[in-house]
Amino acid sequence: MRIDIITLFPEMFDGPFSHSIVKRAKEKNLASIHLHQLRDYSPDKKHRKVDDYAFSGGAGMVMMIEPVANAIEALKKERSYDEIIYMSPDGELFDQAMANGISMLRNIIILCGHYKGIDERIREHFITREISVGNYVLSGGELGAAIVVDAVVRLLPGVLGNESSALTDSFQNNLVSPPVYTRPREFRGWKVPDILLSGNEKLIDQWKLEQAIERTKKRRPELLDEND
Repeated sequence: MRIDIITLFPEMFDGPFSHSIVKRAKEKNLASIHLHQLRDYSPDKKHRKVDDYAFSGGAGMVMMIEPVANAIEALKKERSYDEIIYMSPDGELFDQAMANGISMLRNIIILCGHYKGIDERIREHFITREISVGNYVLSGGELGAAIVVDAVVRLLPGVLGNESSALTDSFQNNLVSPPVYTRPREFRGWKVPDILLSGNEKLIDQWKLEQAIERTKKRRPELLDEND
């Protein structure tokens, strides 16, 4: 999978993409992530300007159409893209089902917004999907893009040591995960449930499902409503 990210702050991705699962995916050549400095595509080669005042007035600057159009069109000349994604507070709310779908794609572009947003004509003529990571506003799209990339890349075949691990994560079946335990069996009198030590896989699976349903009822009941 190839992911191209258009951003004003490529250095913000150094940490998230240099460690853990994403790093492993890159080292295995299962995912390639390419960062593109938007200022490199500005028609103003001297000042590399990428923002201007809104025609309507008001506070805040707006990302100009030309640099973004130049960046996207330059990438599209090199290959075709399945999605051109804009990280936006008013986009579709990102969830596990969306991550699953995106992980099946081959090439995507992610555009990180800043300031008061991007010229609306970019959204109308270039963007194929808009994604939000929550009902709040961040300083820019970089953190949201890092979240999307991490959630998607870990689903790629071969990235995780045990590929079935991702299939049992929270939200894969609209349930949160059941409780998990490891050694020691007892700590300060707190014991691991006997069922998990029984070796009876059928009973263990049933216990996990019951626990997942019960935990979802208590913590995320809206997920059960989505199952109806």
